[in-house]
Amino acid sequence: MNGLNRRRSTATLALLSFAMLIVSLDQYIVVVALPDIARDLGYSAHTLQAVISAYAVASSGFLLLGGRAADLLGRRWVLTVGLALYALASLAGGLATGPGMQLTARAVQGLGGALVFPGTLAVINTTFAEGRDRNRALAVWGGAGAAGLVVGVLLGGVLTRTLGWEAVFFVNVPLAGTVLVLIPRLLGRDQPRDRSRKFDLPGALTATGGVSLLVFALVQGPVLGWTSPAILGAAGAGALSATMFAMIERRSRDPLVPLRLLANRNLILAVAIAFMFMVTFGSLLYFMSIYFQDVMGYDALETGVAFLLPTGVVVAGSSIAGRLVDRFGLRPILVAALAIGATGAVALGWALAADGSYPQLIPGLIAISVGDGIIFTTMFIAAGIGVSDREQGVASGIVSTGSGIGAALGLALLVLVANSGTGDLVGEDLRIATAEGIRLAVFVIAGGMVLTLVVALNLRIAANSVAVPDRSSPAPVKSDR
Repeated sequence: MNGLNRRRSTATLALLSFAMLIVSLDQYIVVVALPDIARDLGYSAHTLQAVISAYAVASSGFLLLGGRAADLLGRRWVLTVGLALYALASLAGGLATGPGMQLTARAVQGLGGALVFPGTLAVINTTFAEGRDRNRALAVWGGAGAAGLVVGVLLGGVLTRTLGWEAVFFVNVPLAGTVLVLIPRLLGRDQPRDRSRKFDLPGALTATGGVSLLVFALVQGPVLGWTSPAILGAAGAGALSATMFAMIERRSRDPLVPLRLLANRNLILAVAIAFMFMVTFGSLLYFMSIYFQDVMGYDALETGVAFLLPTGVVVAGSSIAGRLVDRFGLRPILVAALAIGATGAVALGWALAADGSYPQLIPGLIAISVGDGIIFTTMFIAAGIGVSDREQGVASGIVSTGSGIGAALGLALLVLVANSGTGDLVGEDLRIATAEGIRLAVFVIAGGMVLTLVVALNLRIAANSVAVPDRSSPAPVKSDR
């Protein structure tokens, strides 16, 4: 690769990583602002969680559709549309005067994120050759995504304390706008659409409906009650949509999810790992935010500052993940990172107490953050191995959907675990019970990390394996380094 192409590839990677950071941080940027949002807009204790779940439901439901759209309509075009929707919805969310307008904006934010997330991953996987170049590119991209989950809490605390809760929405407008301006300069034009490939609209609609309804049931089950008509209806309709999707795909000549992708062992294992990653590591951020505020008495800004340490460690872990995989292989690094993360979760669980202090949390936070950063990158390395360029978008959508469902299910179940002993308690009794509940949830998370390690042991293909060239699409950029 000559110097000019190398600089352009570096600039492209930086742009895609920044876009990934934007949509990643928004999953948790509103967490520390929730009390202020509830007070100003009139949310009840039962409806406030919807500020988070509206984003999760829309994002999870449309990820597969976003990946397919990136493959068929063009990755640059889908990225542009996704970021534009994201920016406009963020503006509307900050201007909202009531829950209805804000929840609609959050859902549209989720739709925008569902277009951006698999789009950025697909561009990276088709720009950088499988092996060392792609691993190192994904380390940068993965570092941005993993850091975004933690940076969201930090930035949310700073903005809420200094400018008010509206700022956690408004901040996305200039961020997304910057990327939109740079996309035409740094990303090449999309290839002409392959007219022989169909969008599989029936498959896309049933997949989106099925995932959205199931995720809605998962995130609202603890709020509305698992046996309530709304939850049972959503779960039943979601299961029916999923069944219809399987029947449509079996008969389609150009299915949304080609059967050959489901035969890709690494992709399926990557989906399982991504699912478990968000059940465990992803849910931990929520509980730590609650612990800092409700148990230790931190305000929004102090809570954000408390996440500075794990943020730095996550970024460091992600930045070295690609090089570690090049040297030691994908499976050993993934297994080691999960072992470190599980050990850290146990240490953190022991340190979580009503009379605990921040220094006592540091060893566990560091170990978990090391695992977090490395795993976020390596699970997406696994997902792209052996997938042709023309199907990288839908493959990215599949693994991203797995992570989205994991986030919803993990939080729904772990909230039940954490709140099981709080009941009608108030005051000091409630604070102590909250600490004990969070400790129990963290121990459950540690167990989930161990189960994920068992799944990772089944990976078989080395990270530097070479994919079969895809003659229907341009060759990926290869480096002479």
